[in-house]
Amino acid sequence: MTMRLRTALLTAGVTVAGGLALPAAAEAATVTCKPNYFTRTFYANTSLSGTPKKTDCDDAINQNYGSGSPLSGIAKDNWSMRWSLSRDFGSGGPFAFTAESQDGIRVYLDGVRKIDLWKNVSTTQRKTLNLTIPKGKHTLRIDFAAWTGNANVKFTYAPRTSATYDTTAPLTPAGIKAVYSTTTRKATVSWAKSPEMDLAGYRVYRRLQGTTTYTRVAQTTATSYADATPATGQVFYYEARAYDKAGRESTGTADLPVATVDKTAPDRVLGLSALGTTAGNSLTWRASSTDVHHYEVWAAPSGQPDPDGPALVLGTSYADTVADAGTAYTYTVHAIDGAGNISPVSDPVTVTRPGASTAPAPSAVQGEPVDALTHLVWTPAADPDTAVTGFRVYRRTSATGAWTLLGSAGASDTSYDDRSAPQGSAYYYVAAVDQQGAESVPSPAATVDRLTPATATGPLPPRLTLVSSGTTRSPITVTVKPGAGDEKRLLRGYAWNISGACGDSGLGGMATTSTITWTPPYNGPCMISVFAVDVYGRSGAQGSGLEFMVNR
Repeated sequence: MTMRLRTALLTAGVTVAGGLALPAAAEAATVTCKPNYFTRTFYANTSLSGTPKKTDCDDAINQNYGSGSPLSGIAKDNWSMRWSLSRDFGSGGPFAFTAESQDGIRVYLDGVRKIDLWKNVSTTQRKTLNLTIPKGKHTLRIDFAAWTGNANVKFTYAPRTSATYDTTAPLTPAGIKAVYSTTTRKATVSWAKSPEMDLAGYRVYRRLQGTTTYTRVAQTTATSYADATPATGQVFYYEARAYDKAGRESTGTADLPVATVDKTAPDRVLGLSALGTTAGNSLTWRASSTDVHHYEVWAAPSGQPDPDGPALVLGTSYADTVADAGTAYTYTVHAIDGAGNISPVSDPVTVTRPGASTAPAPSAVQGEPVDALTHLVWTPAADPDTAVTGFRVYRRTSATGAWTLLGSAGASDTSYDDRSAPQGSAYYYVAAVDQQGAESVPSPAATVDRLTPATATGPLPPRLTLVSSGTTRSPITVTVKPGAGDEKRLLRGYAWNISGACGDSGLGGMATTSTITWTPPYNGPCMISVFAVDVYGRSGAQGSGLEFMVNR
């Protein structure tokens, strides 16, 4: 049996076994082909008319029948075939249709003829057509006729993938899903297969909730990816994008969130420092990770274990008021997050609480907040037995936090100005210093509450808008806003004065809202001057003014 005859028999649906050709089973009346396979029909004429001799499926058009018959029941001359399919062309774009045949071939797209080589020839004829196909589903039909002599046919259609021609980005992947496993701590992202014919693959991106920056975590040809999401207890968003052989990338899918388990310990505590005072040992450190719930402070005489366990601290400072004076204590700190993860231990720090001198502590410590500072005063002990050479002032910003040395005052001084006083509550104590530089016991602490932090300069000139220049029967109206850059400053109001030919409002006008109104007694030129006043009553060094004309 010749190879040509064997090929013809197989194409016709005849089984070849042991050198014998056996009839194929009767074909079904309706043929259902796989997606993107051609439906192929055989005709015993060149007009593709009448009842087909056979209908089957074909994954590619590339047959060479030589001078033989394509099918039992069809003569070797004057027969025809038709291939048809409907498929999704994705985003469409530039394609190349290539047809080769002996004898005739016609190619149709959505019923419109694109290639026409419909004639009896003695050699193979060829044609390539470059065209642009719109996105979505389209129908291909290829007709072939063999009149006499040899018969062969080939047709291909493929996207043109050079970036020079392909300027169309692929379609966004559909069917995006994201599932997180608390066991594997991975997020599995999946999506539907793209219909793009020039698809190169997919890219998976991740971003942290509350941010806009995406990180590419995968590039794959599969339709799913399992990402080892950071187990920080945070929410991450995933999206998928398709990219084609021209290097163009689709828009991203909808972002899908996954909530991770928190298995990540906070950062190691850094910057631990200690100050020994007669009020106790004060510890400060830099804040660890943003998800810290509290800190554990471990303390013990050097070389010994902590006898009663750690102190739990919510802030970044701690005052050990029970450390024994004259004994060196070693401290370490751990950060603990809300999930109970524990940071590595900090570097240790060792400090000794000094014993108090016999100098008497001052009394009646009080503080008064003003705009630029908090003014502290105290009463020194009368006729102390131990000479006092000066005073030291300490401050902390929480009732159990660490004390910080603010500064010193002379032996005859009874006040100190805290020019860095914070907003909110601050606590102060004063210690007397003897001739050896040793401190007394702390004075009773004073608490000072500030509405604003101490501010060296007064309010900026406000911004004014003239709403109405008024008449002798209607008011002048001016709106006021804080000066640019002063929007967060707490103000008591705005001091204002209107004067000129229109009359004089007099000094002492104070607006506690953003609107100033005044009805002038006369018409003529007028001017308003406005100064911002802070919550402690300090006026800005400069004000703002507007000139205008009051009509009758």
